Amino acid sequence: MDASSQFKDSLPTAPETLLALLDQLQISYLVHEHPPLCTVEESKKNRGIMLGFHIKNLYLRDRKKRNFLLVAGEDQRIDLKKINQKIGCDRLSFGSAGRLFEMLGVRPGAVSPLSLINDPDRKVHLLLDKALHTNDQIYAHPLVNDMTLEIKGSCLQKFFLHTGHKPQWLEL
Repeated sequence: MDASSQFKDSLPTAPETLLALLDQLQISYLVHEHPPLCTVEESKKNRGIMLGFHIKNLYLRDRKKRNFLLVAGEDQRIDLKKINQKIGCDRLSFGSAGRLFEMLGVRPGAVSPLSLINDPDRKVHLLLDKALHTNDQIYAHPLVNDMTLEIKGSCLQKFFLHTGHKPQWLEL
């Protein structure tokens, strides 16, 4: 199965449910539909009118099986060894697709900070690039990779408050 809307019924939370929550929280957003995008490179080729801060999202685990979602600017170089030191954990590695689905309810290619809606027990630690501390437009997938939400940074903060995920801000 891929990460597009074609398979949204197999997800624990449908994109429409996420959008309804954002509406309930009075978080404004704009939906952009496009072909499925799995990588930053694909996103850059299909950007169209989406001008603003585009992100990449890494689902990581350490040796103690702690889970992390690292969100950074799409062009930010990520050195996992430096991240280890900054957050005081053992070696970080990428989590498996199965574990990603279990923890965040999405498939590879659709990972985003909005997938924290599927982590009510807060088992995933949120790591954010300090560059995301902005009120500019940020672009994130709403649980599927053939849609992108345009959302202000301050509104994303409001979403984290709702889910109970306290971000750890990192200078990457």
